Amino acid sequence: MQLKFVNINKSSFHAEVRRRVDAYFRDQKISPHANRAMWFKAFFFLGGYVLLYVLLMSNQFGLWTMLGMAIGLGLFAAFIGFNVSHDALHGAFSDRPWVNRLLGDTFYLLGANPYVWKISHNVVHHTYTNIPGHDEDLEIAPGLIRVHDDEPHRPWQRFQQWYAFPLYGLASLSWVFRKDYVKFFNSRIGQHANTGHPRKEYYNLFISKALYYFFFLVLPYLVLDVTIWQLLIGFVSMHLVEGLVLGLVFQLAHVVDGTTFPAPENGVSIQEAWAVHQLCTTANFAPRSATAAFFCGGLNRQIEHHLFPRICHIHYPALTTIVRQTADEHGLPYLENPTFLTALHSHYRLLKKMGKAS
Repeated sequence: MQLKFVNINKSSFHAEVRRRVDAYFRDQKISPHANRAMWFKAFFFLGGYVLLYVLLMSNQFGLWTMLGMAIGLGLFAAFIGFNVSHDALHGAFSDRPWVNRLLGDTFYLLGANPYVWKISHNVVHHTYTNIPGHDEDLEIAPGLIRVHDDEPHRPWQRFQQWYAFPLYGLASLSWVFRKDYVKFFNSRIGQHANTGHPRKEYYNLFISKALYYFFFLVLPYLVLDVTIWQLLIGFVSMHLVEGLVLGLVFQLAHVVDGTTFPAPENGVSIQEAWAVHQLCTTANFAPRSATAAFFCGGLNRQIEHHLFPRICHIHYPALTTIVRQTADEHGLPYLENPTFLTALHSHYRLLKKMGKAS
């Protein structure tokens, strides 16, 4: 049965906050999509990625410099995911669908599949945020990392606050070699039916993966003056950095003190309205940091993103005031960690708490 949001409290929060946000764009006479600053970010991160790859493949540098470039590629890949691919795959970058499709395909630069992402993230995660058994993003490392009470406890999880962070670094490697294939061929993602894929998506999955392996494993081995082991060290280092950055941004938005992991009533319903549920399961971090906003693609303001995923993240700073004020007026939580470090500490505390036997 499809999970439903019942809204037993008859909350009008969602309608009111949408009305105010619509009025903001109307009064300011601006588009909710990308502006010049957003396009600058897109060109900056895509250009930096291409430049690093070309310099690395030029074979004009020493091993340590090439290792640094590989790590830089991992960082820029994560930043492309946050700042370009993510907005485009939500349809938020442009009001022209073909622009969103084109920029959404930059997700291939991460070694990831945009079609699978749109199902698991846009449909499942954004609808069923932090609901065990429905939101597969909670299954960080099944059997190793426990983040909510519904998961069975294992003795080794008493140390998870220490070993979780290195495991986050493996997320990108899993994405490249395992997760996309598993999710594509699973009949369900969470409780969401995952069948009937268009034939072209089968071709896209395998051809794009083959091209990624060619450009980042085969071609470097043929062009660069490195051994296979040196190549693998650079490739793994690139993905460890990419995975750690991607993993941490998600965890600091949903798996910190104060966020909830509600179990459906009788397995079929959540008692709150969907928008209220988003406020209870999502937290911002470093919302006043221009650096975090620039590199994280607005995902440090995760509350605004979950409520308005089709609005470009470049506008989130203006929306923050509207959403917080409306939440306060309705007596609803607005979770926020003032800095990246406080959010990191909050995540550490939750891991430590969940690592203890109930």
